[in-house]
Amino acid sequence: MTAALRFAQVVVDCEHASRLGGFYAELLDRPLAEDPNEYFAFIPASTDPPFPGLMFLQVPEPRAGKNRLHIDLMTEDKDAAVARAIALGATHLGDFDEYGAVWTTLADPEGNMFDIAIHRE
Repeated sequence: MTAALRFAQVVVDCEHASRLGGFYAELLDRPLAEDPNEYFAFIPASTDPPFPGLMFLQVPEPRAGKNRLHIDLMTEDKDAAVARAIALGATHLGDFDEYGAVWTTLADPEGNMFDIAIHRE
């Protein structure tokens, strides 16, 4: 018999945990757990709406190349969400309309790519 696995959180390696965690906390309108610092920051999971925990951990090496895993976010107002992300320090990388989806790819303040897509019923 195999042990059941549960999703714990998404971990983002970074240069400065509280700074990058603060960016995502502002962007997602989610609170950072108490006592974030340069080494560790955490946005707790929630069930309403469903949201995985995001953990930010300082690592000694810089990111090299394109990240292999990225965060996809959805919204009813993509243009407003993208503008907000840019105002918080994200960089616009491109707009896409493929495979029946419309999204914008951005880079967070440390260069990690993430997408904001329009929610369609």
